[in-house]
Amino acid sequence: MKEKLFTRYEVFMITVLSFLQFTIVLDFIVLSPLSAVLMPALKIKPAQFGMVVSAYAFSAGISGLLAAGFADKFDRKKMLLFFYAGFIIGTLLCALAPDYKFLMAARIVTGLFGGVISAISFAIITDLFRMEVRGRVMGFVQSAFAASQVLGVPVGLFLADRWGWHATFLMIVVISTVVGIFMVIYIKPIDAHLQIKSERKPFQHLMKTISAVPYLKAFAATTLLATGGFMLMPFASAYGVNNLGIPFSKFQLVYFVTGIFSVACGPLIGKLSDVIGKYKVFVVGSIWSIIIVLIYCNLGVTPLWLFMLISVLMFVGVSSRMISSSALLTAIPLPQDRGAFMSINSAVQQISGGIATAIAGMIIVQRTETSALENYDILGFVVVGAMTLTIFMMYFIHRDITAKTQPQAA
Repeated sequence: MKEKLFTRYEVFMITVLSFLQFTIVLDFIVLSPLSAVLMPALKIKPAQFGMVVSAYAFSAGISGLLAAGFADKFDRKKMLLFFYAGFIIGTLLCALAPDYKFLMAARIVTGLFGGVISAISFAIITDLFRMEVRGRVMGFVQSAFAASQVLGVPVGLFLADRWGWHATFLMIVVISTVVGIFMVIYIKPIDAHLQIKSERKPFQHLMKTISAVPYLKAFAATTLLATGGFMLMPFASAYGVNNLGIPFSKFQLVYFVTGIFSVACGPLIGKLSDVIGKYKVFVVGSIWSIIIVLIYCNLGVTPLWLFMLISVLMFVGVSSRMISSSALLTAIPLPQDRGAFMSINSAVQQISGGIATAIAGMIIVQRTETSALENYDILGFVVVGAMTLTIFMMYFIHRDITAKTQPQAA
């Protein structure tokens, strides 16, 4: 009889972590399609909107660094619940925000807590699942990114169109509260890493993790991995409406169709990462993404069907990069460093993403509220350059992991 790949509890953990990721990702990416509504509603320019997005990223990065020294000192379940509760409170503040300054402050609060959650989740995955199946696990968990488009973003846009953009954040609060209740009741303590005795104090643990050469390579690669999504996504709906002539009302359909394909491809990409190799899938996904980005950033007025096709192809490429690179990076840290490594890596991702968004906001020019976004083609070339560099950086990480794991296998 064929042995089951996952136990019932492991299936439950994959499901819970996927729903958790769904709420975190939705809270972040929903700002992108809301840009066409938020900018005129709050009377702000692209650079200011870029700062709203960056505020979350910067605060998430800072909290990731601060939490890194303590990340391996506590039961991961308790840490997860603490930060998730703070995330829910921050999102509620976003739902109550009356103006630009309050929203900026609310995004900072949300980022302080939300930015650490993915790091804790990836540490849990590394603790509970062996390397041979992590691609599959990441495929399911990262599919939450696509699921948030299929379910979350269209519903969020509908609510924003019907009752205003505040309603979108209220929806996230309700979903997150339900997920949090399930986590409290059913997740078992995750404290095996506490059995590994360490005399390091939190600051020493942080500095030791930051200074390790294999970890530094991973942090450098993560810096560039974050560039593409953070540069293009925040302005996607504004670009579609003002440059490509896509009505804002059609974006619900665009995100739904794109998400359906991404959800279907996520587990398949994860399985391919485990079967043919995580780095190979990353390279193919990167080349695929480069080609699509060059096409996407140089479009003129575009039919809806073509825009949807390009969006589907782009997100399949992005998913390939995200799933394979995430699975590959989990093999780097030692068991006693997993929490710290994941926290710092998340912090690096958020901070570099925040810088990328701020830079994108300065590159893009919009003369009036309804005029086309200028310099989007330049933005595309910057993203392509970052993707190309990342292929080479991930190669050296893949080589180091292979050299480390082959003697162990022998």
